[in-house]
Amino acid sequence: MTAPRSGPHKVLLALYALFAVAAGARALVQLITQYDDAPVAYWLSLLASITYVLGWWAIRQASAGRTGFASVMLWVELAGVLSVGTLSLLVRDWFPEPSVWSDYGIGYGFVPAVLPIAGLWWLHRQKNMF
Repeated sequence: MTAPRSGPHKVLLALYALFAVAAGARALVQLITQYDDAPVAYWLSLLASITYVLGWWAIRQASAGRTGFASVMLWVELAGVLSVGTLSLLVRDWFPEPSVWSDYGIGYGFVPAVLPIAGLWWLHRQKNMF
């Protein structure tokens, strides 16, 4: 059974795609051109990009009723945002330049912190449809 594609579903997919490309491109450019400036932050940004790609795929799967991977992936993403956000506040030396998730995504209007919460909320609603 395929669930109808909702407005929130389309918004989530668009945001995940945007953040996957933006975070990935930024991280790759920084790793290639400025590696010594903030390697920890840049590698964490690349990890965030990979997480967004997996999140996009997980939401696509969940929209068709396969919610298992999304259940795990969205919690992993939220844990990453909270962990990196906290580390960026406590260990400033690791973040002379910000990562996507630094300070809980302040450089991106806190969207990185809100995105997995919105995904989990949507997923909860999806699970209740089946």
